[in-house]
This record gives sequence, structure tokens and C-alpha cells, in this order.
Amino acid sequence: MEWWSPSVSPAVGRPSFTGYPFTLGVASGAPLPTGVVLWTRLAPEPLNGGGMGRGAVSVRWEVADDDAFARIVRSGSVDAVAAWGHSVHVEVEGLAPARSYSYRFIAGDEVSPIGRTRTAPAAADTPARLRFGVASCQHFEHGYYGAHRHLAAEDLDLMVFVGDYIYEGAARTGDVRRHRGGEARTLTDYRNRHAQYKTDRDLQRLHATVPWLVTWDDHEVDNNYAGARSESLDPSFRRRRAAAYQAYFEHMPLRASARPTPARMVLRARHDWGRLARFHVLDGRQRRSPQACPPAGRGGGNMVDDRCRELRAPGRTMLGEHQERWLANGLRATPEGWNLIAQQTLVARAAVTVGRRRRFSSDAWDGYPAARDRLFAAIADSGLGSCVVLSGDAHCAFVADLKRDFDDERAAPIATELCGTSTTTRGRPQSRTDAIVRENPHILYGESARRGYLVLDVTSERCTARLRAIADAADRDTEVVTAATFAVDAGRPGAQRL
Repeated sequence: MEWWSPSVSPAVGRPSFTGYPFTLGVASGAPLPTGVVLWTRLAPEPLNGGGMGRGAVSVRWEVADDDAFARIVRSGSVDAVAAWGHSVHVEVEGLAPARSYSYRFIAGDEVSPIGRTRTAPAAADTPARLRFGVASCQHFEHGYYGAHRHLAAEDLDLMVFVGDYIYEGAARTGDVRRHRGGEARTLTDYRNRHAQYKTDRDLQRLHATVPWLVTWDDHEVDNNYAGARSESLDPSFRRRRAAAYQAYFEHMPLRASARPTPARMVLRARHDWGRLARFHVLDGRQRRSPQACPPAGRGGGNMVDDRCRELRAPGRTMLGEHQERWLANGLRATPEGWNLIAQQTLVARAAVTVGRRRRFSSDAWDGYPAARDRLFAAIADSGLGSCVVLSGDAHCAFVADLKRDFDDERAAPIATELCGTSTTTRGRPQSRTDAIVRENPHILYGESARRGYLVLDVTSERCTARLRAIADAADRDTEVVTAATFAVDAGRPGAQRL
């Protein structure tokens, strides 16, 4: 199966490009037992709006059993149109479960790099193992993607990215690399920013190596935005957000169900890995209530304490009412296997005492206590014994036991949170992280000095997480080590350090 918007004029079958059109590489994502999404975008001038003009171009795609494409198993063609940035999304069907495939695109006489992907296991099967990576927060200016180079060598089945794929800010001097242009606000701005990130060779390699599941956080649009409210209280923010959502879709291996309208984009999704695991991918930005008690004349996040009365309002939400119900229904449907909740911000309480008052970020789940209570109730009421929350945003590696009552050290955990550190984005001083761990006994580990990623190995009996740390994000050839290893036994919530 293939899909796309109809073009306003006949697609050109043998186009003439100003340069190589596949400068942004290829990607795959959202695997099913019999299919997968394939992605590319034609952009011979990637930092100049793409350089494709207004015409439509016919793009052929091929899926094969081998890199030589001697045994092509599925193929077809699709029109890449200007209205969607000449991006291409193909929903391939008719593949075999739990199989690896090669794929490529052809436009005129130009052939894309070869990508490799794999399908999910059959719904009734329980695979022996699932290995996947988790990453977030890849600020282009703060470093190279040496972490992605190492992730591509981890023999993953799947890659999960939980937000801050791009950063919207203007170029700054003095960093490892430099953004092109000012702060992204228009569709062209966001397209150029995504394109600049995607020209990185290590990011391209990771996309071409393994299928991805993706969700966003704030910097894909604007720092600390919440719903339709921006940090600067921009009255035109809805228009800016719509442009950012379109550019995000144009650059990600997402299904047609995620294609945005001017008013919304449905990013939440469930993905099963046979009977072994179910991923619940959440959107914690589009429907959330504005952060409580912002500074005067501003929106966005802030450090607050219990004097902020707005915090406890019962109707405040992180996910929106509909997505809360959707998640609860999905958790109830799969109590036996692993439930893996992929979302953006730290769920565990991470408060520190300042002047006898407990202070915390209003942008993370600490700032939405009623919504967190509902999340924990959904987990507990579903009878889940094997639930892991996957998080990012904190620029710090955290491992935490999630409890209905964080003040009761003897309370049994209902789930485990694994928060990966950033890919490149700088973190807080380790001394501040140590204070968070010291004052929150449910947080078993915290390290913010190094950048990196998570690798999880999931079996029917155990989920094992390796917290991988690179030596120096400013070094493209940086080495990687395992900073710590934790395990969660099936049916026994709570993490143990190995």
C-alpha cells in the first residue's frame, strides 16, 4: 500500500535536479508484523527549502531480501509533492513477520542510499528477545552524534526517540556546531532546521539501520510550550505550531494517521512486539494544560513549590482527557506482557528542598500531580506487573521506582522509570543531580555529567537496561562505555542494579 496527497500537476517521471536529491537519507518506522513505513525527502538543496520548486516528482520504491536487490519482494511508485516538502511516506504491506529487509528509493536517474528495516513479530508469537534503544535531546550546536554512531552498532530491533529531535533556537556562537538562520517560526524555517539535523552522517546512518518509533517534546516547536500557549504568549502561536507540526511530519517515518491538519496532529500510537511487549507512545505537549504559576507576563515552565495553588487543580492534564482514556484502555488490554510507555518528561518526583519548601519543575510531571495520580491509577488498576516508563528531557540519566505515594519509602513500586540522558544537549551540574537523588529515595540513580542513550533487552522474564555514556559529545569519534546496568524482573515492579 502507498499513500500521498494528489499533486496539482502530473508528476515528472524523469526529473532534472540541481544536485543529489537524497541528501537527507532514508528512514523506516512504525513496524507491523506484515509492513513498515518507509521515508525519504527529495532535497537537492537541503538548507534552502529543499530546492525542488513547485512540481511533483514520481519516486519509485523497492523492498528486497538482499542489499543487491536481486530478490525484490515489494515495489511501487508515489508522487512527492511540493505541498508536503517533497517528502515521501510509503506504508508497505505484504511482508513476512520478524524479518529484515533492504529498501531504497529511485527518482529519475538518482538512487537513494540503501536502508535496512525489520518487521514486528506475528501477533501470536512471543519472541525470545527485543532489543531497542532510547534517545532524546540532540541539540545540533552542542555536539556531534557519536552516540548515534554507537547506537547503530548495538544490533537493535527498534529505536525509540522521545523528544527534542531538533532545537528551534537561533544560531549561537561558541558551540561545537552552529544552526543556520534565526529562530524557526515558519514552515520553511522548520524544514531547513530539520534538514540541517538530518544532514548529519551518524543520524542518517542510525535511521537507515533500524526502524524508529518517535514522539516529540517542546523544542520541535518552541521551548516549554503547552497546548496552544507559547513561552512568550505569542498571539500567533497556533500558526507557528501548525508549521512546526507539518515539518515534523514531513521528516519522520510516520503513518498516514499522523498527517497533521492546521488544528491538530495525532501522534499517540500503540506498537506491539508480538506477545512480548506493547509500546504506548504518548504526546505530552499538544493537549496539556499550561504550566502552573508562570512568571508574570510569560508562559512556559518554572521552578515552583507548594505555595502554587494552581498545581492541585484536579482538571489539569498532561495528556488530555481523550489520550488518558486511550492509554488506560491500552494498558488494561495487555496485563500479561511488558507495557512500555514512551513519553517526554520525567514522571518521578524530583523535588529539592530550598528554604524548607520542596521545589520542582512545573514543566515535568511534578507540575501536574493530579494527572500523575491518574496515570499511576491507570497502571495500578490494570494489574500490570511489568511496566516500564521511558523518558527524556531531563538531560540526565535517572532510574526510579514509581510509587502511588512518594513520601512512603516502604510503599511498593507500581512501575519503573528509565530516563535517558541527552544525546548532546548539556545537562545540569552533577552536584544538583546528587541533591535530587539524595532527597528522593525512589530515584535509584542519577547522572548528568555525560551524554548518551539507553539500550534495553527485554525477555519474558526480565528487562535489562544498559545506561550507555559517551566520553565527549564534541568529539565525533568519541568512545562509549556502560555507566550502569539495571534490571526489572517480570511481574515484580522495581529496578535492581546489576
